[in-house]
Amino acid sequence: MIFITGASGLLGSSLIEILFEKHNGPLPLQIRALYRKQIPAIQFADKIEWIEGDVLDVVVLEEALKGVEQVYHCAAIVSFDPKQKQKMHATNVEGTANVVNACIDAGVKKLLFVSSVAALGRIREEGSINETMNWSEATSNSEYGKTKYLAEMEVWRGIGEGLDAVIVNPVIILGCGDWNGGSSGIFKSAYDRFPWYTSGVSGFVDVKDVSNAMNLLMNSNISAQRFIISGHNTPYRTIFNLIADAFKVPRPYKKVTPLLAAIVWRLEAVKAFFTGSSPLLTKETTLTAQASVYFDNSKLLNALPDFSYTPLEDTINRVVNELIVKYNLKT
Repeated sequence: MIFITGASGLLGSSLIEILFEKHNGPLPLQIRALYRKQIPAIQFADKIEWIEGDVLDVVVLEEALKGVEQVYHCAAIVSFDPKQKQKMHATNVEGTANVVNACIDAGVKKLLFVSSVAALGRIREEGSINETMNWSEATSNSEYGKTKYLAEMEVWRGIGEGLDAVIVNPVIILGCGDWNGGSSGIFKSAYDRFPWYTSGVSGFVDVKDVSNAMNLLMNSNISAQRFIISGHNTPYRTIFNLIADAFKVPRPYKKVTPLLAAIVWRLEAVKAFFTGSSPLLTKETTLTAQASVYFDNSKLLNALPDFSYTPLEDTINRVVNELIVKYNLKT
């Protein structure tokens, strides 16, 4: 029996697909997952035992983990909106603490926690980022990164109390998710012919690669470790160009300077203040987009010698084709 939080999200739904595809055991695969209000329309949804609730409900978690051997904790709030700070801390930190406690109480064999490279402190331009690094006030530009770091501390506490667990820190995930929110939004920007590009560099990874790595780590004897999952350190402009080419639309051609970015995020903050909406850009996101950050992915490749990353162009072409079908796009 496998339990998954965040099963309806980009990574959670991909993980479910991978688990069913890779399963070759003598017994049928049993997956149990949380949902909040409505069972999501994802692949294999009819084969999953759905439980209504969320990670802040300890009673629901206690019931959900009965008979469970493996737990994938993917649920989190990803936001750079200052108004979401309290809600993000509750779900990401308190929710993870609840999951860890429930795993210990239920005698779960292994927990895999999905963190983020934001928890490592990703504003570091003096060298590549690896798993030995941690969030700090000086190296992080986001409250989200702080919540993921604190959530990791809850997992390490659980490990100290005897829980078998492993942590993964993905970079920007590329996949066919909701392109009105999350990392899939960069595909919508390209399709809508957004003309601006930034000079920053970051890590990018195929959602299927993250799911595969999670499955392999869960079913290994690896424990009490964290792993960066990053396929490619690539300039944002290269990503935008590849997506634009796949959609057969013009490439972005206007460079966002630091001065322009500073003006835009301040204007967005003023607009959000008066309208009550979430800002499209924040100080945190503009700083990240301007930074050149490189991630060291060697630890995972050494730990999983049979694992390899999908070529970037293959990922983007696949995701674009999936989005065209999903949103009935004209190209």
